[in-house]
Amino acid sequence: MTTELVVVLVRGMVNTKPEVRETLKRLRLQRKNNCIIVPHKPERIGMVNAVKDFVTWGTVTPEVLEKIKKKMVNGVTPLQPPRKGFGRKGIKFQFNRGGALGNRGEKMNDLLMRMM
Repeated sequence: MTTELVVVLVRGMVNTKPEVRETLKRLRLQRKNNCIIVPHKPERIGMVNAVKDFVTWGTVTPEVLEKIKKKMVNGVTPLQPPRKGFGRKGIKFQFNRGGALGNRGEKMNDLLMRMM
């Protein structure tokens, strides 16, 4: 188990509030399907929670984390859209309601493997 979160931008930034756009910029998430690794610190968790309607996140196994780090360019990993989609309800609903947004926990491994 790692103490780092992996965050993936699921939705685009068109017509978003300036505060959300600035937070995504500070997290270095400016394109859909980009992925970053965030240390598990309170201020970083607060930033992720501020953009929870645009990203999905969770913890990953060391094997998946190593694959992500190999593809990383300037702290950001570009990924493909996931095979078989994000979820049955799409990218506008929370993960616990069948969508793609929010905290996935350990199921983040499955999503990242489908995106590589």
